[in-house]
Amino acid sequence: MSQAPQDRHGLPQALYQSSIRSLPLIGRGKVRDLYAVGDSHLLMITSDRLSAFDVVMGEPIPGKGGVLHEMSLFWFDRLSAIVPNHLTDIDPESVVTADEREQVRDRAVVALRLKPLPVEAVVRGYLIGSGWKDYQRDQAICGVPLPKGLRQASKLAQSIFTPAAKAELGEHDENITYQQVEHLIGAELAAMMRESSLALYEAAAAYAVSRGILIADTKFEFGIDTEGRMRLMDEVLTPDSSRYWPADQWREGISPPSFDKQYVRDWLETVPSWQKTAPAPALPVEVIEQTAARYREALVRLRGFE
Repeated sequence: MSQAPQDRHGLPQALYQSSIRSLPLIGRGKVRDLYAVGDSHLLMITSDRLSAFDVVMGEPIPGKGGVLHEMSLFWFDRLSAIVPNHLTDIDPESVVTADEREQVRDRAVVALRLKPLPVEAVVRGYLIGSGWKDYQRDQAICGVPLPKGLRQASKLAQSIFTPAAKAELGEHDENITYQQVEHLIGAELAAMMRESSLALYEAAAAYAVSRGILIADTKFEFGIDTEGRMRLMDEVLTPDSSRYWPADQWREGISPPSFDKQYVRDWLETVPSWQKTAPAPALPVEVIEQTAARYREALVRLRGFE
């Protein structure tokens, strides 16, 4: 990544929301802004916004968008033999005007415009988060039965596919069974999604552990191109879509520290007046700086260099 201008705290200058006027705005998600590039492509800009408890914070995390962008490119490249993805060779700076290039530099891609599948393809290798809650209640996750006696953060004997139905912005995704996935997208696509997701996770987890990182779980998104092929899309294996743990701090029975927004979540839990609805309380500078450092450390560990 090129050296970005810095703010008064020594952090990269942040982009909370893009303002590209040379292209039609399609929409804004929690983190990414999407613009139409003709009828068949998208400009996807990864902002420095952060959401926690499905609420977008009012302050950006400087450098976060660049980290997510670089990490996705790293994994898209490394995993491209398993399933095709939405990336193109089109330079994002070539589709905007000269005065807009700084907004896309080192944080944007031009991607194929796909028909998104309405399923979050979640894969779990460890028992944590909503999966741990489901296990405590049902001894199963998304209809997948698990052995008795597992503890929080237990490593599963084999990774499992535990899909979720995509929710509207600001709502929670809903865990569903594999049979419900088949009903939503058909048996053939469901099988392809499950097989591809498990293969992607296994390959990524094997590499990450060699870098001292455990990928506890992750979610993938897929879409269908104009020729009917399923492609990996959106982001892939970032700290926003995955739970990254330092391998040397993992043990059963606790929720290990993670390289993601957990620092923000933990701080928010100390604000008694906040009911986890918008607007979020203002983040202190220390929380912003510590969160930015954790995102960066995940990328440095994976790549092995700054």
